[in-house]
Amino acid sequence: MAKRDYYEVLGVNKGATPDQIKSAYRKLAVKHHPDKNKGDKASEEKFKEASEAYHVLSNEERKQSYDNFGHAAFENGGGGRGGFGNFDFSGSFSDIFEDFFGEGFGGGRRSRKSNYRGSDLRYDLSITLEEAYSGKKQDIKFSTSDKCNICKGSGSKPGSEASSCSMCGGQGQVRSSQGFFTVQQTCPQCSGSGEQITNPCTDCGGQGKKQASKRLSVTIPKGVDDGTRIRLSGKGEAGTKGAGSGDLYLFINVYSHELFKRSDENLFFECPISIADAALGTSIEIPTIDGGKAKIKIPSGTQSGKQFRLKGKGMPYMRGNGNGDLYIQVNTEVPISLNKEQKELLEKFREIENEKSNPSIKKFFQKAKSFWKN
Repeated sequence: MAKRDYYEVLGVNKGATPDQIKSAYRKLAVKHHPDKNKGDKASEEKFKEASEAYHVLSNEERKQSYDNFGHAAFENGGGGRGGFGNFDFSGSFSDIFEDFFGEGFGGGRRSRKSNYRGSDLRYDLSITLEEAYSGKKQDIKFSTSDKCNICKGSGSKPGSEASSCSMCGGQGQVRSSQGFFTVQQTCPQCSGSGEQITNPCTDCGGQGKKQASKRLSVTIPKGVDDGTRIRLSGKGEAGTKGAGSGDLYLFINVYSHELFKRSDENLFFECPISIADAALGTSIEIPTIDGGKAKIKIPSGTQSGKQFRLKGKGMPYMRGNGNGDLYIQVNTEVPISLNKEQKELLEKFREIENEKSNPSIKKFFQKAKSFWKN
């Protein structure tokens, strides 16, 4: 008998989203569940058929092979990595239900002690732009739970050891049969550790950790930007029952600078110049982020808003060699308080000024005259 189309089996169209495919399978699995339809071979076959369809359509690679080649993609080992020949119902069933219900159906694959790993911590550190440029070492102090020095994190009194959990026999998991399924769950007595502390440490009460003030010397690398996150592995909160510590995350805040503005590894600032310097040209000294000076030449006739670039005078690349660039934008400042002599000189300049000196002004008024005429 020919296999039915997988989309038809699940009752979805070919453009269905992963959530729609999952929802459709869930409904069919509940409806044709062998435990609800004992002895009904037709329901059992429909259950297997739906599970096979979901196994293919829930995986992007297998789904793509099926969309391209249909059932032929999986016959005789076809379809490359997506091919699987005849559907292995028993092997795929637990994976399908783990996708829905998590570890309870997955055979307890996670390490027991992973449940007792310490929490990650966050520390906000503010620095100046100059410190971000050069990098720095800094001591930080924070309050956290640290490994107990008496029991060395085990939770048991020195000289004694934890015993196997009486409920799960040290497995960390308990199983119960529910008809068609065998359900595996975290042991409620030991919370999955497989151990019981029968003689707890008097200093930490069996937790293996105590609240403490911690001091660390941290290195801030050159080139860090605002919002950079630095991970310090194992420097977070201590775990319980001998489990590992969490991580400490430094979140860097770079203060705004009164002179420089930053964009990635490039720096920018605006430099005012006089009308005379813009018209006649000049040389000026400008500051650089390393505390030094750089000299740039302003050509005659420089317009307000003109940018000049100093290559390699920006921020260091955090990952890699070299620096970004420094961009200087010159803005022409119009004098606001003129004395009599300045006014007379400017009046004289205006009288002898010709159109060639101001090509943009000439072009604008030509367009304006054309606009009024039309």
